[in-house]
Amino acid sequence: MLILLALAVAAAFAVRDTFGGEPPSTPPRTPAAGTAALAVKIDNVIQARPHTGLGAAEVVYVEPVEGGLTRLLAIYHDTLPEVVGPVRSARRSDVDLLAQYGEPVFAYSGAAPELRPALRAANLVDASPEAVASAYSRDAGRRAPHDLYVRPSALPDTASPPTAEPFEFGAAPVAGTPTGAHRVDYVAATFTFTWSVASTSPESGRWTVSLDGTPLTSTESGQVTAATVIEQRVTVRADEAVEDAAGTRSPVVSSVGTGSATVLRDGQRHSAAWSRPDASAPTRFSTLDGAPLPLSAYPVWVLLVPGN
Repeated sequence: MLILLALAVAAAFAVRDTFGGEPPSTPPRTPAAGTAALAVKIDNVIQARPHTGLGAAEVVYVEPVEGGLTRLLAIYHDTLPEVVGPVRSARRSDVDLLAQYGEPVFAYSGAAPELRPALRAANLVDASPEAVASAYSRDAGRRAPHDLYVRPSALPDTASPPTAEPFEFGAAPVAGTPTGAHRVDYVAATFTFTWSVASTSPESGRWTVSLDGTPLTSTESGQVTAATVIEQRVTVRADEAVEDAAGTRSPVVSSVGTGSATVLRDGQRHSAAWSRPDASAPTRFSTLDGAPLPLSAYPVWVLLVPGN
């Protein structure tokens, strides 16, 4: 009942304010050091939209999955939404990504049998329905498997923070290229980030997020926005034994190593490089001249895109 009410209220809000509206005028969020993380794996096909709780995430990773589609891995630190979802299954890519967050709580709907040993061995607090059934409920207004939601307040609070913060924040060392919009293409999904400054507060500019030509909305907050956007080009392996119902192998993102990136912040685009020497190390970004390139603020969207 709670989820249905939230969806109905947010739908009305979205029609009024998010389609072509301004980004929030609240000051940019900056990280609190030493904060433990909650990670939630979120469905992202059209049947799963609009999402719930996505607008409250400090970090959102976009991961390629089977069929050229994408799923989201949302990270929460200071502010937990009442409900998040729809929740979907874990992938091997999640294990390496989350290793830089210390020992986070990980909410996901399940995993293929071949992946379960890696999840058990990882430094994660299991918050799947098998471990915390009472934290989950299904929305009768949606069809499975796009109907599962989690209440973060009902999850374990035993996460541990990382020894080094996953991102660095601060002023950009050099000016970038003024950019009004940036597009990121996957095989079966296209994200567009459009720079917009709220008329009431120029310093609260945001990149509004659209997916396949439609504003991406979250039921509690309207159109999703980001202060920093990273297109991180990565190697993607296709040797995972896990397959979907059509026999397509699950792609695995290599988020450890080095590669190229594009960083969007402050209405500008920066050509960049990324580096992460091992799974427990944070990801760092630099200019092409080698100067550290910190991020501007939360929310941060990281799009893991095949191609290095």
